[in-house]
Amino acid sequence: VVKMLASNTNYATLITGPSYHRTKVKFIQLSKLREDQILAVIVVEGNMVKNQIINLEEPMDDETILKLNLLLNTQLNGLTIEEISLGMIKTLKEQAGIHSAVVSGVLDGLEETISSTDEEFPVFTSGATNIFRYPELSDSSKASELISAFEEKEQLVEMLKETVGDEDTENTGIQVYIGSESPVQTMKDCSVVTATYELGEGMKGTIGIIGPKRMDYENVVDNLKTLKAQLDSIFKKE
Repeated sequence: VVKMLASNTNYATLITGPSYHRTKVKFIQLSKLREDQILAVIVVEGNMVKNQIINLEEPMDDETILKLNLLLNTQLNGLTIEEISLGMIKTLKEQAGIHSAVVSGVLDGLEETISSTDEEFPVFTSGATNIFRYPELSDSSKASELISAFEEKEQLVEMLKETVGDEDTENTGIQVYIGSESPVQTMKDCSVVTATYELGEGMKGTIGIIGPKRMDYENVVDNLKTLKAQLDSIFKKE
């Protein structure tokens, strides 16, 4: 994809592999390990699983464990971590009574599970040498900084995380940064156009095109819209 975009636009391009965002709870299972411990198995979208051992202040019989399983699954299934409010947590703890610590343990495990789905996502790049096509970017120091950013990728990852996390981009899916608007300092002499693609169930990634401030924005946006539509079509076919 990045090679095709670099060829079609004559600019530098990058794309992230999809990662999970706003992941929802699928299932919670509590099981007794010992008299003073239970195991909480937490499953979220993408089949990410967390096993959390919870120490008990009071012994818990099988009927109580069953009731807590029903309570947690009824209240939490289908929710993202952002949708679990303080009021909901308070109510869950009240309903759990003397076993409110179990609810706290499950919520801690849930937060850790969802956080682990937001690991560093892979960034693929192409066309970095296209930078030399444009006199305003081919200055040795500017070009060196840009090439380094593409090779090391840390700055690109930060920029793409910001793009994916920006709720405003969900309306159009495309964001344009011109010059100093760019989140990456080394790209202050460039224009950066990013698009968020979505493959369902919270799976998102970002496509980016980097070029001079005088880039052909119409061509870039058309390419991004076409690519977004193709990804959407492929996902629906599957």
